[in-house]
Amino acid sequence: MARVVKVFKTIRNHWKKSTLAVCVLSYGGYWLYGKHCDNLLRREACQLAREFGRQQIAPQEQLKKATVILNPAACSGKANKLFEKNVAPILHLAGVEIKIVKTDYEGQAKKLMELLEQTDMLIVAGGDGTLQEVITGLLRRPDQDSFSNVPIGYIPLGSHNSLSPSLHLLSDNKVRDITSATLSILRGETVPLDVLQIKGETDQPVFALMGLRWGAFRDVAATISKYWYLGPLKTNAAHWFQTLKEWPLVRQLSISYLAPSLRPPDLPPQKPPRPNLLRRIVRRLKSYWNPPVEEPPKVEVAEKWEEQQLATVELYVQTHNKNPVERVGVTLNHFFTQNSTKLEAGACQLKLPEGVSGFFNIDNEEYEAMPVEVRLLPRKLRFFISAERREQLLSQPQ
Repeated sequence: MARVVKVFKTIRNHWKKSTLAVCVLSYGGYWLYGKHCDNLLRREACQLAREFGRQQIAPQEQLKKATVILNPAACSGKANKLFEKNVAPILHLAGVEIKIVKTDYEGQAKKLMELLEQTDMLIVAGGDGTLQEVITGLLRRPDQDSFSNVPIGYIPLGSHNSLSPSLHLLSDNKVRDITSATLSILRGETVPLDVLQIKGETDQPVFALMGLRWGAFRDVAATISKYWYLGPLKTNAAHWFQTLKEWPLVRQLSISYLAPSLRPPDLPPQKPPRPNLLRRIVRRLKSYWNPPVEEPPKVEVAEKWEEQQLATVELYVQTHNKNPVERVGVTLNHFFTQNSTKLEAGACQLKLPEGVSGFFNIDNEEYEAMPVEVRLLPRKLRFFISAERREQLLSQPQ
């Protein structure tokens, strides 16, 4: 009893040191508990991956080959460590032969895609910038029609992962999000995504999955980090200073757009089996005795562009990739926002007034603002999606 009394007296006489010790021990215990939970998540994911690796394959089949485009600079330089601890073990246990290609500087992923060899799947490990560079380099290839059929897996390792909520169930634990995205690649379920082709007057086209943003709010968002010293008031301060610097905030532009077109039908996930020899012989004989009638050549109809003048604070050109499994209607194209009004179109041309300077945000990447043509490429690429996320999107009210 005397020892207990002595301990309480010591704590009371040294209450500052005691308070600091309690805070340090509490933080240390919380940190260790978080590390323990992360290890449990990795162990569970590795056990599931081992089940994929134990599946038998036919003698004529080969191991799946995957090319990984990894940006080590993502997530403030932590992406390489996150990949080695959370992604690589799962792919190895599942029996996937991986080839890791690391980028060294901004824009290198576009050049690397020009040298990409044939692969069973493409895995992008990084953030919005890495993903945007990969799809741009992929769709600039001369043989992009064949390479666009390669399924793409997205591992959210960046500070901004705009596409990740469309493909995976997200949580407040980064390790859980990364392992879940990796396991969805092993399960092999894919979903087609639309792509925006954004082409200027002289430069090569840039491709985006989410959309293009231009206006006052975009400019403010780019300056918020400058006022970090104001803490929770930094967003309000950025809007206030931007308003003083530029007034009025309304932007003028001209838009020419095409009416939305019908979406192409969904392609079957697998090729139908080849008919037997007898059926092929009968089909050949029928085509010989009754040759098919040649269809008249299609008459090309000139594109009918409609022009509209807009005065808006913020302009968005977006796809429907936020819900890629939605199948309501056949005109999933762009939206132009002018004071909360929307306009659907299949393609558009943005014409900015002379002397207007600024920047576009294309999938959270900054580009110089200029007159551009934006065209929708429906269901151009296929991305791996988790079954849980697909079911959740299908259950949402449409």
